Amino acid sequence: MMIDGPDLSRIASLVGDPARASMLTALMNGGALTASELALEAGVTPQTTSSHLGKLVVGGLLVASTAGRHRYYALAGPSVATMLEAIMGVAEAVGPKRVRPGPRDAAMRQSRICYDHLAGDRAVAMLDRFLDRGLIEAEGDGIRLARSAGPHFAALGIDTFALAAQRRPACRTCLDWSVRRSHLAGALGAAILDQVLSQKWARRDPASRAVIFSPPGRLAFERAFLD
Repeated sequence: MMIDGPDLSRIASLVGDPARASMLTALMNGGALTASELALEAGVTPQTTSSHLGKLVVGGLLVASTAGRHRYYALAGPSVATMLEAIMGVAEAVGPKRVRPGPRDAAMRQSRICYDHLAGDRAVAMLDRFLDRGLIEAEGDGIRLARSAGPHFAALGIDTFALAAQRRPACRTCLDWSVRRSHLAGALGAAILDQVLSQKWARRDPASRAVIFSPPGRLAFERAFLD
């Protein structure tokens, strides 16, 4: 019997292959990689990688672009990253148990990139603080930017009116893999990550998705977003 609605089994089969899962995870930092780079990430041959990438592109999870002689692959959008982050949390919850959920790397637990916004302990604390201060409000099963939030974020160099004019939501929740609670995504989450990096409060670890804050940067972030 066929059930009306999204074809969950098709998406599950795409993500469920170990090699494809490794490729998708490697792109969770919002960047783009070549087929050769993704082959190394997945530990499979170039021929096998080509087949996997074709399926992921046709399935709508990846997009491909060409620059010069190279073809690059990236996640099709933030909704794909949100799905992967949530699956990681479920895998941790029902898989082999650790003393603490999520990644063993302390830096990854503290702050990491989830496509185009911050994830980890610091990001979850930030969303909690925004909700406590009434800068973000609960709306049904989601969240929205409070009308009174404009001046607060404007003082930090973030134009919430410009964010609201974008096609994507100004703010939404994303289930955090390591904390198993929500962090902030959407246009505001992306703008805050941009601010963190442009102010050089933190840098991206080239070897992982971790975001490494300097001691002064950590204090600046806390004054701006956690006070």
